[in-house]
Amino acid sequence: MNWRALMLGLLFAAAWSSAFTSARIVVADAPPFLALTVRFLISGLIALGIGFALGQRIRLDRRAWQGVILFGLCQNALYLGLNFEGMRTVEASLASVIASMLPLIVAALGRITGERLAPRALAGLAAGFAGVLIIMASRIGQGADPFGMALCLIGVFSLSVATLLVRGVSGGGNLWIVVGLQMLVGSAALLPVSLVLETWHVNWTLPMVTAFIYTTLIPGVGATMIWFVLVGMIGATRAATFHFLNPFLGVATAALILGERVGLRDVIGVVIIMAGILAVQTARQKG
Repeated sequence: MNWRALMLGLLFAAAWSSAFTSARIVVADAPPFLALTVRFLISGLIALGIGFALGQRIRLDRRAWQGVILFGLCQNALYLGLNFEGMRTVEASLASVIASMLPLIVAALGRITGERLAPRALAGLAAGFAGVLIIMASRIGQGADPFGMALCLIGVFSLSVATLLVRGVSGGGNLWIVVGLQMLVGSAALLPVSLVLETWHVNWTLPMVTAFIYTTLIPGVGATMIWFVLVGMIGATRAATFHFLNPFLGVATAALILGERVGLRDVIGVVIIMAGILAVQTARQKG
């Protein structure tokens, strides 16, 4: 792996991990489903604009459309929707730790559905889940909201299932079009939820506006662009290895920006999760 790929991987991990901190700031002053509805609308239009500027067009076959709708519902509406709602009561650091289970859950579900995993990958799965349990148990003991945690868990599980179901689905080279449409699907799905469940009152503070712009442009669009470039350089399997940094970066960002307290059990749990994710990803890479 060359230095350019390494830098892009680090940038992707940092952008992805920071999304939980910015989301925590947003939901403190705005209804979560409304905020996501607007975010996906803006991000989706930007992605479509980039796609059209690159010569891509909305020409998808039936399977690609199914993937767009399924992933738009599971990733954007369910995963991020439940995470934003959960983070009204769950700290950003804990939400990022739960979300970092994605590669572990995907690997575990793949094993259940017949994918063979090397012993090191199985050990990594066990370690990763153990690390998450250590942190969750510690946070519950400190008064963390179990319902909010459950929402985050359901969200990451739904995204894991969608990741397996749409594996191999391609937009025929129209990746930006696919990403933009997925975001618009998420926006359309969350709008009626927001209309029914939320009161549209926004406290227009500078931190909220700044965090909303950041989460729309950096994790929403920027991280997507970096990911595509990185996958093109080193492949999806090797690129996914950078996910092992997400627990550390997510917790560190929340501690630095929001002042969230990090205890010894958090540190131990994060180290174990990182080791587990790295073991799983490198074992699958070699396989």
